Amino acid sequence: MKTTFIVLTILIALILFSQIYFIMAKTETQAYRIIKTEKDFEIRLYPPATMATILMNAKTYKELSSTGFRKLASYIFGGNNANKSIAMTTPVHMDINDNQSSMSFVMPANYNKDNLPKPNDSAINIKTTTEEYIAAIQFGGYANDEEIKTYTAKLETALKSKGMEYYGNFRFLGYNAPYQFWGRRNEIIVSIRWNEN
Repeated sequence: MKTTFIVLTILIALILFSQIYFIMAKTETQAYRIIKTEKDFEIRLYPPATMATILMNAKTYKELSSTGFRKLASYIFGGNNANKSIAMTTPVHMDINDNQSSMSFVMPANYNKDNLPKPNDSAINIKTTTEEYIAAIQFGGYANDEEIKTYTAKLETALKSKGMEYYGNFRFLGYNAPYQFWGRRNEIIVSIRWNEN
């Protein structure tokens, strides 16, 4: 009985320490500038970023997140012509829709299309995004299709109530490893038309 208690105490301590590590670990996050903060959402300006993207026929978060993540992770963990590891960054971008969905990893800021190794998987494309204004709403916990739909509807309603014009698909951003239990960050974003002048 005493041995079981000691083992359980050690396991709980390891889990707690690992969660503290994940919350405090410094992972590079895609740069953006907050333009305006509303009650339910933010307006941000994202500068161009280099991304590794895979297109899939997945129509749900579950379908896209498992297979897409595995393929892109393989690329950054050495599945490229240089057998080179590339640091993981946040967030993971997902555009989930009925036509063709995509998942993208943001590449570290010191990389661009010219100095990134070529993926071994020809389905992975390296692209540079254009500067864009977006609206973002945030939520915690573990994401799923229902949560994504709920917060997409919340963001859409909030934008309409402000008379703000948006375009393109609503997209999901995930910031945490699956084994981080606390302090999770998820976002729904959509492109908007914005004039800072």
